[in-house]
Amino acid sequence: MSIITKITTVALVLAMAACTNAGRLGGGPGSAGAGSGSVIPGSANDPTSPAYFQQAIGDRVLFAVDQSTLSSEAQGVLDGQARWLGTNADYVAVIEGHADEQGTREYNLALGARRANAAREYLISRGVAPNRLKTISYGKERPIEICSEEACYAKNRRAVTVLSGGLAG
Repeated sequence: MSIITKITTVALVLAMAACTNAGRLGGGPGSAGAGSGSVIPGSANDPTSPAYFQQAIGDRVLFAVDQSTLSSEAQGVLDGQARWLGTNADYVAVIEGHADEQGTREYNLALGARRANAAREYLISRGVAPNRLKTISYGKERPIEICSEEACYAKNRRAVTVLSGGLAG
């Protein structure tokens, strides 16, 4: 056998041996893995993590055409964000305002700013300190869907709360 063949054989044997006992690292049946209630720091099941905020609370609210008024559904999401931010005071947020591709660049930048400010003002009304919230408008410059159909437009009419660590100030 050549040296390369021997090394490959040893690597394969070691790799297969590593797969024979799935429970040894806490991920197998009957162990304290993610399925049985343990919290993995920084993951979506850690209620203090940005991943949890994004997936369980919701990091975005959507708007109707040419509107910056918050729907009751958007207010519900923002209520959850306000509670989370109240519990996790070491995070600050930038609220991004977005628009669909219809309209001029200037109009959509202004509309995105109104949407971001609507979300910011709502969070402030729910007890989040103003110095923890900044806004920015991207208008139609950062779409998440690109097509000329209402389904795409609807996803792009949004305000997104982006978290960053660090003390507010």
